[in-house]
Order: sequence, then C-alpha cells, then structure tokens
Amino acid sequence: MDATSCESEVRAPYILLARPTPRAVQPPTGGSTLSQHRRVPKRRIVLAGSAVAALAVGTLTATTANASQDAPTLKSLSSTSAAQLADQLTSDIKGDAGSYYDAKANKLVVNVTDKAAKEKVEAAGAQAKVVTHTLAQLDSAKDALTGKNIPGTARSVDVKTNKVVVTADKTVKGADLAKLKKAVKAQDGKAELKRAEGKFTTKIAGGDAIWGDGGRCSLGFNVTTADGKPGFLTAGHCTTAISSWSDSQGGQPIAESGDGKFPGNDYGIATYTGDTDHPSEVNLYDGGTQAISGAGEAQVGQTVTRSGSTTQVHDGTVKAVDASVTYPEGTVDGLIQTDVCAEPGDSGGSLFAGDKALGLTSGGSGDCSAGGETYFQPVPAALDALGAKIG
Repeated sequence: MDATSCESEVRAPYILLARPTPRAVQPPTGGSTLSQHRRVPKRRIVLAGSAVAALAVGTLTATTANASQDAPTLKSLSSTSAAQLADQLTSDIKGDAGSYYDAKANKLVVNVTDKAAKEKVEAAGAQAKVVTHTLAQLDSAKDALTGKNIPGTARSVDVKTNKVVVTADKTVKGADLAKLKKAVKAQDGKAELKRAEGKFTTKIAGGDAIWGDGGRCSLGFNVTTADGKPGFLTAGHCTTAISSWSDSQGGQPIAESGDGKFPGNDYGIATYTGDTDHPSEVNLYDGGTQAISGAGEAQVGQTVTRSGSTTQVHDGTVKAVDASVTYPEGTVDGLIQTDVCAEPGDSGGSLFAGDKALGLTSGGSGDCSAGGETYFQPVPAALDALGAKIG
C-alpha cells in the first residue's frame, strides 16, 4: 500500500505508513519495547405539643425506613470487577441492552428494557438505566448501515445514548452523504449521523518504531508464536504492506512478517529472525516501561493508554466496542473505538490498561494537536486467530 494514497484518502485503521525520510531518525519509540531501545505513568424539627411531636417523629421514622429500603445500593467497583459483574448480569437478564463503566463514580451502569431486569441489576449493586432498544436491535441497525460501505465512514453502538452512531469524515460528500443520511433516517431513531473534521486513515507506526521498505509502523506487543518462537503483534495493514522489519531506518532486518489479515480485521504477526531481546513490556517514553502480563477485553468507559512511535504516550476512554470502519481498502469490523489521538506512524502500536494488552492501533481521524478518535484491533481476537500468546 502506498503511504501517499493513505494520507489523501480516508484514514483507514491507522493504516498510514510513515515514509522514511533521508534525515536522521529519532530512536525507536512506542508500544512493546525492544529492551535494547528502551528510553529511559446527613434536623431536627421542634413541634408544639407532645402528641403532635410524637406523631411527627413516628412519621419521619417510617418514611426514613422506607426510603432506606427502597433506595438501591451501588457498589464501588474497579473496571475489572465491573466487567465481571456485567458478564454475569448479561446472562441473568432478558433483552441485553449493553452496559458501561463510569470511571468517575466507580460504578457499573447497565441498560435494561423491563422492570424485572431493572430489579436484578439494582439487586446486584449496579445502576439500572431504562432504555428503548436492545443490543440485538442496535447491532442489526449497525449491520444494515455497514452494508452501505462508503469509504470515510464508521459505525458503532453507543450504549450511553442507546443508538448507533454513524460518523462520516470530511471526504464524504454529495451523493454519498445523501445516501448515508437516508440510510440513517430509515433506522427510525436507532441511529444518528455525526461528522469528523479530519479523515479516517490507517497509520503505520506505534510502540517501538519498526521500519520496512516504504514505511514505518509501531510494534504492538511481544508474543510467542504458535510454533513457540518469539515475535510481535502489529497492525495487519502493516504486515500486508511490509515483509521485513528493522528497528532502525535502513538497519539490518530483525523480523519477518507472517500471518495477518486486512481488511476484515487488522492484525498481523512477525517472527524475530535473530537474537533480539523481546521483553513483554510497553515503552512509556519517560524512561520507564509498563509490564504486560496478558490480554484483556476493552470495556466502554474504561480508561486506556496508547503508545506509539510518532506521538508516544496518550490516554483516553473507550467509547464503543465492536465498531466498523470503512477504509479505501475495505471494511474492518470488531474494532475498539476511543477518543485517544494518534498520527501516521502510530499504526500497530499498543493500547493497554494496567498490565493488560487491549488493542493494536488501526486507524482514525484527527491528530494529537486538535484531538481525534482512534480505532483499535482487539488483541484477544488477534491472539486467538494466530495461535499466539502474550510474552
């Protein structure tokens, strides 16, 4: 894939390849580290008459008791325990309508469509929010909208608004925009259209910088391949475009691209060809690293961190999961949508929360000056498909 064409079209899952330049290259930066390149994150009311006073006290006491019995008790939860409770409730209630984590209040919010579900959710210590549509209904609407396949568009279920959000970048105009508006309107209130100021593009770069002929990407996470060899994960749009990787521009090859998929998904794997140190860590670009012990599933509302070789480390929030984005090269499904920024060269880089690997930088719109949104390939799905494991 040509880097120039990536920049001129919708930014696919950060498929942008950062072209090598003749000037001196900065040391590798980004996701998982190659150790040799670490760069050292509650009145009292006085009433006249004892009989009245007694009655008043009795009334207040009964009212207070009833209020205490009726008010649901919310549990203070970590994002991990909230995810576990959400999984449990999903199997216990009828008409799953989604859930999300409120990081500021440390609570789990669960969407419900009937009274029985509301009671179960509240009894479990989560906040129940009554909504109109189930996840199945919203997923059906999203699938119908994904079928339009207009480049420069993205579709995701926003569990907070209980709608499908269709985002069109600035390249979507004229007949395509009219077609998109008509399709959104046909969903009878299940969907809404938003515009992105920039372009959806893929961006080759991330984690520690990895170089190949024609571009630069970012290393996502070091892994053990299906056949027991050391390797790393990065974006599929990187490994389908570049076959051999170096840790410096023009340097000796240290890894060869293997299996991967793009479009459809956006993951790829490369196997180290020499004696290269490959710690299970992510470069934090402040002289430190974050150890990675395994992979995890992203949750809406979760606070996450991205590391990449172009823009280094940035934090944000998961806005949606199972999102779809249509790039010039095709549609990628099952993505994590965030409000974390990224730029060309951050492709393939690490998305993580604590010691859990969550995603690989794919694509998005905007930049780290004005802000934007970025989509990530979930790591668990990539590991399952490739037969690999973290570390």
